Amino acid sequence: MAGVEGRVVVVTGAGGGLGREYALLLAREGARVVVNDLGGSRDGTGSDESAAGKVVAEIQETGGEAVANHDSVATPEGGAAIVQTALDAFGRVDGIVSNAGILRDKSFVKMTDADWDAVLQVHLYGSYNVIHNAWPHMREQQHGRIVVATSTSGLYGNFGQANYGAAKLGLVGLINTLALEGAKYGIKANAVAPIAATRMTADIMTEEQLKALPPDFVAPLIAHLCADEVEETGAAFIAGMGRYQQVQLFRAAGAEFDHTPSVAELADRWAQVVDFSAPQPGGVL
Repeated sequence: MAGVEGRVVVVTGAGGGLGREYALLLAREGARVVVNDLGGSRDGTGSDESAAGKVVAEIQETGGEAVANHDSVATPEGGAAIVQTALDAFGRVDGIVSNAGILRDKSFVKMTDADWDAVLQVHLYGSYNVIHNAWPHMREQQHGRIVVATSTSGLYGNFGQANYGAAKLGLVGLINTLALEGAKYGIKANAVAPIAATRMTADIMTEEQLKALPPDFVAPLIAHLCADEVEETGAAFIAGMGRYQQVQLFRAAGAEFDHTPSVAELADRWAQVVDFSAPQPGGVL
């Protein structure tokens, strides 16, 4: 199997936590890795260029190939610079693992415009900025692998994370379309919702829960989705605690009318509208 051997993969937010595990495993599997990390705090403030450099040093010490990048994903210029780092160092870009993220948790009534904008700027716009700059190169070379970090907060909701959840589900919408547009160019796009002990979850899980969720459990799925052989595209997965699961949207059997129903008619058949006893595959029609 070719796997990721010789491929060039950009991992954003790779200076620690999940991103570090992704970068280390990809390098062990033979990928040449761009380790991107601004080195900011959990809420997105500040910067520290040493974070990415330390991961690069770890990779190089074991014979792998990696370079550091410290640009922010949150701007178009930063996204372009991250991809350019891959091109300058390795001459191509085969994979994007869009992992960089921040948290600004607040209940919706207390959320500020700044809290909303900052989280979407890093997660949703950040993924767009990096992927959009890599996309033409992937099309031209007829090969690409994109993995975005979604979240169960986006798939199912979580109290105090309206901004984060909106951004994370937005990324599922992004990969659904990229999978369609990339199909004839050999580009696969998927999403992973990791469940792991990182600085993002340090104060929202118990110590016992955190011990059961080492971040390295998620990394094999990321590496597989970056591999040449992967067939899935436009798919979302949950990974954590040794369990790997694809998740999908389904439709109820539904109620059909041969005329525009009245509100009362629709209400009378509402049980059919919400009946999932015989679920149908998701889709537009």
